[in-house]
Amino acid sequence: MMRRMGLKSAQDRAERQQKAQDQIAFWENRKENLKNMECDTLEAIGKKLELFHSYENEIAAVKTQYNQEQMWHVMDEAQELGEKIAEEAEKFEPKTAEERREDMAEEALGTDENKGALTESMEEMQEEMAKLTEDANRTMEEAAESAEETCDNLTEENMEAAEAAASAEMPAGSAALLPEQAVKYKKIDVFV
Repeated sequence: MMRRMGLKSAQDRAERQQKAQDQIAFWENRKENLKNMECDTLEAIGKKLELFHSYENEIAAVKTQYNQEQMWHVMDEAQELGEKIAEEAEKFEPKTAEERREDMAEEALGTDENKGALTESMEEMQEEMAKLTEDANRTMEEAAESAEETCDNLTEENMEAAEAAASAEMPAGSAALLPEQAVKYKKIDVFV
């Protein structure tokens, strides 16, 4: 269970256990090698017995050391587990009104891990506004060019021909209105 939670103390425990097992296996191997050792004299048997007891003492010392380390390990593990539980409990504590406002502001502005919805929508609006402005400028330029071409086409000759045709069709009293109308419609350059 502790390994699943990723506790450092669990990793330390596994390392200490492996180290202790390796040491015990070393001394057990040495003890097994004593069985193959031939002893002809009493002194050789005494030396073999002495080596056997020293290997047994080494194994007992490794086990004792491991057990003492395990006692401290239990304390470390309990402390680390308590810290993890406290961290998780903090996540579920009710937030104050100020903390909720800060969280909402961070989410809206996109200063937290992921971008906020407000930042994304503002970027989309800016892109749309740039497109619309570009389209409007292009349309205005085209309209200005078209108006200028139309005004250029209406030269004085066309104006005089129009006046002559109008005066031929109109009665005498209405001819006086024609110069006023010509004055009303003057070319105006408008730039937006």
